[in-house]
Amino acid sequence: MSNIKWVLIFSLLWLSGCNALGGPVMGPDGRPLPKVYKLKRQNSAEVKFRMLDAVNALRVAKGVQVLDFSAELNAAAATHARDMSIQNRPWHFGSDGSSPLDRAAMVGYEKVFLGETISETYESEITTLTAWINRDNTREVILDPRANDLGFAWFQEPNGKIWWTMLLGGNSLSTVQ
Repeated sequence: MSNIKWVLIFSLLWLSGCNALGGPVMGPDGRPLPKVYKLKRQNSAEVKFRMLDAVNALRVAKGVQVLDFSAELNAAAATHARDMSIQNRPWHFGSDGSSPLDRAAMVGYEKVFLGETISETYESEITTLTAWINRDNTREVILDPRANDLGFAWFQEPNGKIWWTMLLGGNSLSTVQ
């Protein structure tokens, strides 16, 4: 009986050293590995509106008008997110040589294109927005007071990598409401 007790105690001690409680898994560099954010488990509309609400909260805090989704900019964002995955690099030019301005025009966006933010990550839309808002150049795009339209989309690869694209546009370059 005492042998069984020692086996149980040893087993419990051994299991307590395992990562059974869901702590971070460490990479070879000693840093925690990112957890893959599974977008297929998310409701697509909820993800899009979570981003819109978060962007608008940031804009309200800075005293600029809120944004509405633009179907055209959403389409341009979706095209570019998938194209970045095909190219396997986060950059603003399409595999066909198109610029963000070209893509907005190709989908019929008739207002002024103001900017694009992109990202390659395994993280959520809110984590991605946080990274964007912490960088001067992408923060300027997101908080541009001339903007009133937002396009937002992503493409997730089978390995979990997500390619995020956000486009902003407005009525004119000189109009600030």
